[in-house]
Amino acid sequence: MPKLRVNNFTITLDGYAAGVHQTREHPFGTIESPVLHEWMFATRFGHEMMGEEGGGEGIDNLLALAGDHGVGATIMGRNMYGQILGEWEDGWTGWWGPNPPFHHPVFVLTHQPHEPIPMEGGTTFHFVSDGIEAALEQASAAAGGQDVRIGGGASTVQQYLRARLVDELHIAIAPIFAGAGERLFDHLDGGPVGYEVVEQVSIGTVTHVRIVKT
Repeated sequence: MPKLRVNNFTITLDGYAAGVHQTREHPFGTIESPVLHEWMFATRFGHEMMGEEGGGEGIDNLLALAGDHGVGATIMGRNMYGQILGEWEDGWTGWWGPNPPFHHPVFVLTHQPHEPIPMEGGTTFHFVSDGIEAALEQASAAAGGQDVRIGGGASTVQQYLRARLVDELHIAIAPIFAGAGERLFDHLDGGPVGYEVVEQVSIGTVTHVRIVKT
């Protein structure tokens, strides 16, 4: 049975997925992405995602690979696609460059309709303006029997958690503090209901936690 998954989603010790003052130049705001995601960038998976050679092959790499395996489509919020408020800008195709790392259909939640944008490497961005259920239905159809991943950001994950649609979460907790910003488990009436921690692995640089729906 295909799942709706959140994988390789990194937060700080105080629960933030992004800091304040997010801009196009600083998509994670006051938290710099290289610091927050250092564990992933150091892996072979992270190096290959950036088109580079090398990288570690330990537990971090294995878990990053597992989070990418068996995914046929991704859902993300508009802010994760690219820092654009209001009307779309002509020619702006988001933060992901000409060859995004997804290599499958990506469905972007937005209030502003937009025609699909095909990119190199098999990625096509589709824009869904009629809610999270519609995005999940379209993504599931496009995934062809594989799992659907929620890429982020925190608000998008929260919407699917509130609707009890997420089957599994893999959270990586980085040993840094943010103090303010977007917390993953805010706006959930005290926390996600009906989920339990089934695995926890700490290797010093980051703590991996796997949470499943009960």
